[in-house]
Amino acid sequence: MSSVYQEFIRTAQRAADKPFLHIPYIAAKNYADAAINLSYGQALETITGLTEQYQSKGYGAPMRIALVLENRPDFFFHWLALNALGCSVLPISTASQIEEIAYFLEHGEPTLVVAIPEAVKLLEKARRLMPQPVAIISLDQFQSLPEAGADKIQRDSAAPVDSLECALLYTSGSTGKPKGCILNNEYFTQFGHWYHNLQGLAQIGWGEERLLTPLPLEHMNAMAVSTTGMIMNGGCIIQLDRFHPRTWWQTARESKATMLHYLGVLPAMLLELPADPGDDFSKQIRFGFGAGVNPDHHARFEQRFGFPLIESWAMTECGSGGCITANQEPRNIGSACFGLAPATVQYQIVDEYRLPVNKGSNGELQVRAHGENPKKGFFSGYLKDPEATQQAWTGGWLNTGDIVRQGPDDQLHFVDRLKNVIRRSGENISALAVEGHLLDDPLISEVIVTAVPDEIRGDEVAACIVLADNIKEGENVAVSIVKRSLSKLTYYKVPGYIIFCDKLPKTASNKPRRAEVKALATSSLDHQHCWDTRSLKKRQTTQ
Repeated sequence: MSSVYQEFIRTAQRAADKPFLHIPYIAAKNYADAAINLSYGQALETITGLTEQYQSKGYGAPMRIALVLENRPDFFFHWLALNALGCSVLPISTASQIEEIAYFLEHGEPTLVVAIPEAVKLLEKARRLMPQPVAIISLDQFQSLPEAGADKIQRDSAAPVDSLECALLYTSGSTGKPKGCILNNEYFTQFGHWYHNLQGLAQIGWGEERLLTPLPLEHMNAMAVSTTGMIMNGGCIIQLDRFHPRTWWQTARESKATMLHYLGVLPAMLLELPADPGDDFSKQIRFGFGAGVNPDHHARFEQRFGFPLIESWAMTECGSGGCITANQEPRNIGSACFGLAPATVQYQIVDEYRLPVNKGSNGELQVRAHGENPKKGFFSGYLKDPEATQQAWTGGWLNTGDIVRQGPDDQLHFVDRLKNVIRRSGENISALAVEGHLLDDPLISEVIVTAVPDEIRGDEVAACIVLADNIKEGENVAVSIVKRSLSKLTYYKVPGYIIFCDKLPKTASNKPRRAEVKALATSSLDHQHCWDTRSLKKRQTTQ
């Protein structure tokens, strides 16, 4: 039993001089005069000082503190200091909408908000929308940290530290109100053990790795996977503020990264960069770890840049307890394969009646931990929503909402989110797969595919598109996009409507707001920016 702070202490005692955190200047230039380099020992000094400050003002378990600190060193310092006292943290992105921030603060009920100075005005606007305002303290005013108040609830001293809430992370809310996932210390420390035991193509060495990540610390990948993965294995976190495609490889070289984390859009953008003689990183970077690489890009990326992209499946709710990763060959590149389930994970693939499907058929993935505790390493539940928590665990399995299929070699392949599946004339169409093909069209900058109602077929495929620079919308462009799609996709998967948009509804983490997109598409069918291309969708005949 341990906490994230205790694991940090263990590493700091074992390797105080080893690098803990590196923030390149390109990511730190808005608040620092140079790149930031901190050893475990140096970071511990700052963390200890903050712990004492919080403790002197009465902060402790089971309080929850909101952190609006972006991907800065302060995030790590305050999180670990609060974790030392048994407090949970609620990370909030400055890219969130004001109404969304107000919801997080009202629903999550933090005792205090700690923020970078630049975010204070945004937070004050959000606070005005709340019935009960929360205290906000800026980093530059932290010496005036307010008292926690006399209403602090004392936790049961006998409660194991690994069961204490470590963080409250909100789901993206792409189809409704975000849910607050309660994550305890065990959730985080299990990821450290998981990374250490991953082996295969993703094997890491203690005290040897430098992990480059541009992902936001408000989400589980950067906060749980990369951070605890490095802390518990003596590695260095190379934390960027965001993804900088034009300087990405320069940063990778200069920071001496040995591994990196990605989401699907990163490989796509890097492949668009002009070819360079220095593109081969096979002697420096051993692997990239992430999810969602376009199957059409996977092999091209590895051939060009010289290291494997290890596709993995997980979700905030399952943590490492249900994580499945393609870290062993063969990886079935180009088929959205995310590997074989390890011995620690049980799974089944079921139909809409929750009955197992035949191998090779699509169905919803259900997972649980193998052993006496099927929830080991998983989230503790949704805050203030026991019904949703119970629904997620219906039948004793975590119902993931992801459609997958099992290949002949038992490896699993991602198809799409259950809510993204378009059912047209009895055929199930993955919106994600159609999007992947459309994004290869040079006319298209961004696209989100959704279902719209069709009197005859039930659903029809609609593509909401932001065009590339200097491309003007019109019927000829819509027809060109559809004809190109017909050469790559089965006819029924091709968009029956092309809807041109100036921008697309997305969350702060750049995920599509699918419910808003669907409503937008449905309301746009008779709009001048929508082109009906259903007549072009014809079954191909063989000669």
